[in-house]
Amino acid sequence: MSDSSQHPVTTGVKVAVTVMCLVWGSTWFVIREGLAEMPPFGSAGLRVALAWMIMVPIAGAIASREGGTRPPWRLVAVMATGNFALSYGIVYWAEQTLPSGLTAVLWAVFPLMTALVAYAYSPDSRLVPGQWFGLLVGFLGVVLLFITDVGAAGGDAVKRGLVLLLSPLGSAFATAYVKKHGGGVSSALLNRAALFWGAVMLLVVALVTEGGIPIPRTSVAVMSVTYLAAMGTVLTFSLYFWVLRRGSPVALSLMAYVTPAIALVTGAVLGEEKVTFWTLGGFALVLAGCTIVLRRRST
Repeated sequence: MSDSSQHPVTTGVKVAVTVMCLVWGSTWFVIREGLAEMPPFGSAGLRVALAWMIMVPIAGAIASREGGTRPPWRLVAVMATGNFALSYGIVYWAEQTLPSGLTAVLWAVFPLMTALVAYAYSPDSRLVPGQWFGLLVGFLGVVLLFITDVGAAGGDAVKRGLVLLLSPLGSAFATAYVKKHGGGVSSALLNRAALFWGAVMLLVVALVTEGGIPIPRTSVAVMSVTYLAAMGTVLTFSLYFWVLRRGSPVALSLMAYVTPAIALVTGAVLGEEKVTFWTLGGFALVLAGCTIVLRRRST
């Protein structure tokens, strides 16, 4: 996987990012709807397991077209844990209390965490003073959301909101690791293997904490799992790692600008979730911080 400066943003990349934004922007609400029928870890595990089943017959054909070698087990383990088991499990668990749009807004710190992980992971990714200021601005946006909308959600929303922040952090670590060590690896084969082990981890947690693996029995549950598996996982992650092979993980994480906005609109229109002044204010601070952090450093 090479540096983004060597690969101009083609029309194909733009289309792929647009599709990912639209689909991922809708998944937060679909997750919330599915949780009304099934417990979190079992629901997430079924989603990832079904996604793996879809990938089994098509991964080979995709890999033959894109090229690349089989992924080493370390790469699979990192992606399965960071991008699937940890990230999905926490999001599903958090959305039992948090509104879908607010969850997506809190997850918008992903670019900030990606920049921090890149800074810690690579000596070539040093942040200039202005970018540290951007991190502070984004952090203030998160604090604002916690003292207003998260606190107003009631129950254990604050606790779940704090734990939720581990989800984008885990994804940031996994993305940085795949970017650094995944050169020449087939993204399709990596995705397929990581889905399998991610599903195993989530379903084991469901067995231990929820007493078993749920069976979708209503149309809402079936449609939720199917949409999230086929569109929200197989399609989006295949596109994600295809684009990642052609650019910077920090630049790719700019999708966090668009997906929370789509999630807020979807939750407000379809789920009648409240979007307050504080929601928009906190979101604006987070995005402002992302803008400052991700801008090109002056030379």
